[in-house]
Amino acid sequence: MTAQLDTPHDLVGIGIGPFNLSLAALAHGLPQQGIGTLATAFYDQRRDFRWHPGLLIDGATLQVPFLADLVTLADPTSPWTFLNYLKHKERLFPFYFAEQFHIQRAEYDAYCRWVAGRLPGLHFGHHVDAVRWNPERDLFEVDYTQVDTDGEAEALGRTYTRNLVLGIGTAPYVPEPLRPLADAPTVPVIHSADYLDNRRRILGADHVTVIGSGQSGAEVFLDLLRARPHGRERLTWLARTPSFAPMEYSKLGLEHFTPDYTRYFHALPEPVRDQLVPAQWQLHKGIDAATIAAIHEELYRRTLHGGWPDAVLTPGVSVRTAGRVATTKVELHIEHTQQGTRSRLTTDAVVLATGYRERPLTSLLAGLDPYLRKDSSGRPRIDDRYRMILDPSVTGSVFVQNGERHTHGVGAPDLGLAAWRSAAILNTLTDKEPYPQPHRTAFTTFGLEQREHTRPHPAGELLPLVEHP
Repeated sequence: MTAQLDTPHDLVGIGIGPFNLSLAALAHGLPQQGIGTLATAFYDQRRDFRWHPGLLIDGATLQVPFLADLVTLADPTSPWTFLNYLKHKERLFPFYFAEQFHIQRAEYDAYCRWVAGRLPGLHFGHHVDAVRWNPERDLFEVDYTQVDTDGEAEALGRTYTRNLVLGIGTAPYVPEPLRPLADAPTVPVIHSADYLDNRRRILGADHVTVIGSGQSGAEVFLDLLRARPHGRERLTWLARTPSFAPMEYSKLGLEHFTPDYTRYFHALPEPVRDQLVPAQWQLHKGIDAATIAAIHEELYRRTLHGGWPDAVLTPGVSVRTAGRVATTKVELHIEHTQQGTRSRLTTDAVVLATGYRERPLTSLLAGLDPYLRKDSSGRPRIDDRYRMILDPSVTGSVFVQNGERHTHGVGAPDLGLAAWRSAAILNTLTDKEPYPQPHRTAFTTFGLEQREHTRPHPAGELLPLVEHP
């Protein structure tokens, strides 16, 4: 094992997705306590940067504007902006004339890979095995395995750091009734995360079922619909939600993805936060209105010469159980929630657009477990500056990226808050303010707060209630 004993880092990141890549970009060249630049290292077990490769469907766009790149909303002068990427690629004028506010996912992935290929301190092909606190050195120990292109171990290593940041992302989620099917090699039952790798096989199936009511399910259904012959589409789209609902995209609705709302949410009691997150599903699990329109337009186009497309779109349905029929088909036992009726559906292929779940931290942080402070549900407690609350004896910090929805709300996985959160982490880490942040980011006031007023109260303004003894 190689160990970097004499050169501890200021910050080590575990995982290199968009969020830790944002942090690495904003940390690049940042001064640290007048003794040089911030020493950082980021590790990821993958061989290179890849962002949802199975869903880079032609024409699929981000659901946030291009300004929600890795750095712009914290530092628009950074060399790592999307616009600077376009400049380096000599594509700035074409982008200007394209007038595209929402770029394609494939272009966002290419931009991130451009950044990842130029930033120093990114270590791909390194699997982090364990993290511990060393009280004698007041440092975190990070053990890793360097792997080759086949995933085989090449070398073991250890590095030391004063602080950690976890950005291990999410993993595809397969509901319990469907898990046995996903392991059946003879029937194509795949998660949408692997859609493009299996697209040809899926298209070759006689009948295809898509399960899931979110953006991924809609994009997969639309791609399959466009590729199937008129009148022989043989598609079924099932969803648990009461409707194929559009994502909340009103201007004031979007203010739930502002730092103002994040601060408000964090200050709420834990039981209230736990009730809010599932109730806000349409803020992040609905379907982009343009995708809904494209699906309807494609279905309508197939009625122009009479007849209806052979496609069934049914919301309000849950899959109770599932099993294989012979070796080439799948039988889904489904239930309609509102009707209280049950039925069976036989299909030749299934695409599970059933979303993602935060990767569990239990195994990775087993060595830190004695120091972790947890909430009533056993989840890590995370303060308003994205730090896990640890035992006071630990002098370093463990920051969290996209693992704090239970404490910070629906904005945790949103790309639009990536740069802001990275800046907040770096401001805390350096105990300075290299990235000054706005005091207000939303027109909505998300609660009744006592404010200091320096002007007369206009008519209709809510005033704080003051209780007199």
